[in-house]
Amino acid sequence: MLVLFISILIILIIGAPIAVALGMSSSLYFIMEDFSLRIIPQRMFGATESFPLLAVPFFILAGNLMAHGGISRRIISFANAIVGTLAGGLALVSIVAGMIFAAISGSGAAATAALATIMIPAMSKLGYDKNFSAAVQATAGSLGIIIPPSVPLILYGISAGVSVADLFIAGILPGIFIGFLLCVVAYIVSLKKGYKLGESSTLKHKVTTFFDAMLALLMPVIILGGIYSGIFTPTEAGVIAVAYGFIISTVIYKEVNFSNLSTILSNSVMTSSIVMFIIATAALFGAILTREMIPQQLAETFLAFTENPFVFLIICNIFLLIIGTFVETAAAIILLTPILAPLAIQLGIDPTHFGIIMIMNLAIGLTTPPVGINLYVASNIANTKIESSVRYLVPFLITSIIGLLIVSYFEGLSLFILRLTP
Repeated sequence: MLVLFISILIILIIGAPIAVALGMSSSLYFIMEDFSLRIIPQRMFGATESFPLLAVPFFILAGNLMAHGGISRRIISFANAIVGTLAGGLALVSIVAGMIFAAISGSGAAATAALATIMIPAMSKLGYDKNFSAAVQATAGSLGIIIPPSVPLILYGISAGVSVADLFIAGILPGIFIGFLLCVVAYIVSLKKGYKLGESSTLKHKVTTFFDAMLALLMPVIILGGIYSGIFTPTEAGVIAVAYGFIISTVIYKEVNFSNLSTILSNSVMTSSIVMFIIATAALFGAILTREMIPQQLAETFLAFTENPFVFLIICNIFLLIIGTFVETAAAIILLTPILAPLAIQLGIDPTHFGIIMIMNLAIGLTTPPVGINLYVASNIANTKIESSVRYLVPFLITSIIGLLIVSYFEGLSLFILRLTP
């Protein structure tokens, strides 16, 4: 085990992706233990042979179809009509549009890229600091993995044996709550910086932009309504999302054609392959941890230290915030859920609620270096350095952590809607 962890650290230090580090170090373990190397591909393929996991590539493809099909532009126009007239209007538009797009894309990076390509140039024209713009876009994009449909929520549900449908419902209020807090921060910062008010919007304009974006706004209603009413499963919902996104992008909006469809498909295949490769190598690493009884040892250590759920959540939040800055979201979920979720259940914490807490922690990690993929995407589009954007990111991070703590200790925020249903 010592060689295993040292090899992971060395491989990560030289710059290899987390999936490669997990795969290579796990393979080294099997070689040293003189196991048949057939175990490696068997474990890896076995981890990806799951019907619920089919939802992942489908939701990724649906998000890419929406991003290239003129959906993001219409969502931004609608958000601008609602909050664009306030101080720092475009910053607020970015966050509100991020909340809406999160209910379509299922991916933080996809939401960041789709919105930042439109919003950052628009904010620059009105005199917004490009570092502030990048920080806002990165933070807004992180809502993409909290508000359903969310690929990380699917991965947690599979790993913890929790209903993905329940997780989707549980993510709605926490996502909206965090989005509201981020809007407050953006408004206060914009007032201090003196960023301009947006153009006034008439009622007619609001209604027009609403109907223009209505087909996009209907997608989460159809998906979540269909899942929770029992019409289709989360996996089947991914197929519905692809079909719906394809029809409105090609037939109605006519912004997706054969020339850019190949790009959409290839990008979706690449993203799906990366996620599946992480799942496969993380499962291989997880098998080693199980064989060495690491989860049981950690559980005993945790329970020897405290059996207080309040203290446990504090420790988990600190631990996950640190992990989120270094480990890719999918890998963190696959590796840590089998360890932490049973402990949470043993201490009386609802596993669905704990899943939302876990995903919110990792969403914050999407905006924090050195991994922080959202920050990298936004800074690259804004043509600015990451270290320059971090300064503007701090108030958003502090607010997100405060929101995380509130959700952690008031489980009604995540379970309220679920408790309304029979």
